[in-house]
Amino acid sequence: MFWLMLFLAAFFIFIFMPALLTYVVYRRVPVDENKRRVLKGAALYPLVLAGSSAYGYCYERKHQVKRYYDVTLPAGAGLTVAQISDVHLGTFFSVEDLRGLLQLVAEDKPDILVITGDLFDDVTLNPAAVQVVEEAVDLFPKGIYFCIGNHEHYRNWAHTEELLKKTRVCMLIGRADKVPGTDLWLAGAEYTFARDDESFQQEKEALTKKAIKNIPTAELSQTILLAHHPEYIDDGAALGIPLTLTGHTHGCQLGLFGLAVIPMYKYNRGMVKNGNSIGYVHCGNGSWLPLRVGCPPEIAYFRLKG
Repeated sequence: MFWLMLFLAAFFIFIFMPALLTYVVYRRVPVDENKRRVLKGAALYPLVLAGSSAYGYCYERKHQVKRYYDVTLPAGAGLTVAQISDVHLGTFFSVEDLRGLLQLVAEDKPDILVITGDLFDDVTLNPAAVQVVEEAVDLFPKGIYFCIGNHEHYRNWAHTEELLKKTRVCMLIGRADKVPGTDLWLAGAEYTFARDDESFQQEKEALTKKAIKNIPTAELSQTILLAHHPEYIDDGAALGIPLTLTGHTHGCQLGLFGLAVIPMYKYNRGMVKNGNSIGYVHCGNGSWLPLRVGCPPEIAYFRLKG
């Protein structure tokens, strides 16, 4: 039985998942022709994975790294915002793993937790996960804020949304809220499924404007934009929003010297400087593939300064 399981795991890691990844990314992500050529290189995944799978599967994917950043944003001065993203509940991330992750985030006593999509990714686990997140609200004095990713759409979002409405979790889906007791706004943009590049850019811009529609123009400089796709960083910067937090890429899950081995997006991981604005691409807490190499899952903390 052990060898059968090992064989199935090897097949899944080296053959099935790389092929599936290539297909899904190529079909789902709006790209230009340069990106299309890069995506064709995803066929290299099996070769890369063959030499590093044991470490990536057994160790790195299970160890959350904490990263800390200082960001100038006077409206929230003194607050710390923690970010998690792309948990992907399911075979490789259980509800108990989620509970442990939330407790780990809370150890550093951030004021706010933001979740930038692709948390609820298993119809059978989502109800229990909603309850775990609701219980965790007490760990974050200013609350938990959630924006939607593409995988929530794939996993009966209407049902999960109804469950979340009964909790204290603040869903920012095409809207914004001011953080109680502060001048800081949090806005959440919806995910765009536009396929061609021109439609993608237009829809992304429209969804960003929808998310901030109730924020006075003069207060956009007091805003953090939450969005699942990293290219919303450009839209946030264009509107003068000082900080945009995103996910979706998983940091491409394979890295070397802090860079993605096979970059597949305009922005793949970490800090992005765009004019006077900053964007952040979270490396994710779960996985596309059941391993990570040179790209550990992370908890990001943003300490807001005056």
